[in-house]
Amino acid sequence: MKKLQHTPEGVRDIYNIECGKKLSLESRLHKVLQMYGYHDIQTPTFEFFEVFRKEIGTIPSKELYKFFDKEGNTLVLRPDITPSIARAAATLFPDNDMPIRLCYTGNTFVNYPQSYQGRLRENTQMGAELIGVESVEADAEMLALVVDCLTTIGLREFQISVGNVDYFQSLIEDAGLREESEARVRELIGNRNFPGVEEYLDSIEVRRSSREALVALEDLYGGEEVLDQAENIAPNSKAIMAVRRLKRIYEVLKIYGVEKYINFDLSMTGLYGYYTGIIFRGYTFGTGDAIVKGGRYDHLLEKFGKKSPSIGFAIIIDQLMNALTRQHIRISYTRKNTLILYDDGRQKEAISLAKEFREKCKNTELVKRAPGKTLEDYISYGKENYAGNMLYIQSDNQIIMINLVTGEKKMIHSDN
Repeated sequence: MKKLQHTPEGVRDIYNIECGKKLSLESRLHKVLQMYGYHDIQTPTFEFFEVFRKEIGTIPSKELYKFFDKEGNTLVLRPDITPSIARAAATLFPDNDMPIRLCYTGNTFVNYPQSYQGRLRENTQMGAELIGVESVEADAEMLALVVDCLTTIGLREFQISVGNVDYFQSLIEDAGLREESEARVRELIGNRNFPGVEEYLDSIEVRRSSREALVALEDLYGGEEVLDQAENIAPNSKAIMAVRRLKRIYEVLKIYGVEKYINFDLSMTGLYGYYTGIIFRGYTFGTGDAIVKGGRYDHLLEKFGKKSPSIGFAIIIDQLMNALTRQHIRISYTRKNTLILYDDGRQKEAISLAKEFREKCKNTELVKRAPGKTLEDYISYGKENYAGNMLYIQSDNQIIMINLVTGEKKMIHSDN
């Protein structure tokens, strides 16, 4: 028996109805992005290593898929699309000082360790980037756009958790932590292991006020009220300004009418090192990971030669589809083919009929009946491939029309 060739770990085939639903979902989301004035951009699937080097602040180098070209340059499959957009914007719009709105759809590739068993290493992301605007209004627009995207495709029970990198970083700086200690604290807080945070800070003898402020992050999660709490324990002006910006963003979100989907999490750390201000993630039932990730990155474009404050987000399409399926939210997929089956000798009539249907923008599949196959075989085939109707042109030029949904059959003459 011939051995079947399977896909590598972390990637998979998507086909037929699932693929159709995915494309339908992407189309609906894309329409929302366009309604907010965003323009399409496509960046290469692989880039020079420098685009994702450590200084950029993306994922660790060991999780990149790296290879070499014939000139010896190190290339990588993109693990994250935002640095590619930043590189492209700095190259294509070097002197532009007006807002640049870009949106994209593309796959990302992360070589997760073996311990991340079951996690996809190739994911489809859909996102938007607003480049050249530093304002509170830009932050609020991004969050409102995320909410609009999710409600448009049928989600109702979800939350967008919003934090500010500057607030968290001010607590770290106030504690005077060394680099390795900071990394450990970030890891513990990222896992919401606050007893572990307290124990670790005690072990390295951090002063009491700083320790209490970092441990208090556990309670700075919830509605608008947590912002006052956060401001009360803010150790410096940087932290105070971070909280006040979140308050101003929330007021704009009230105008959009999306505030019920927003909560605050001041313990949130930036997933990527290039985040500089507001950060956010979207969560819903039916998936263990965020379905949306985003934030402000005011200095990323500087790495590619252009000073330009920016903010963006990415919707993880694969995670979103999992959530919709588990919440029994229907992804609209209305494609209905017409199947034309014909006997040997009736090719001319079959092709002519298929051309007529296609000219009327009707999806039409043409199949010649094989010896030994019954009409019932093709009826089953049509149903499996989501055909709505089947026309069978027989050798005597009579045509049987079959409704594959109801099973109704009708004989029609070829001159009809």
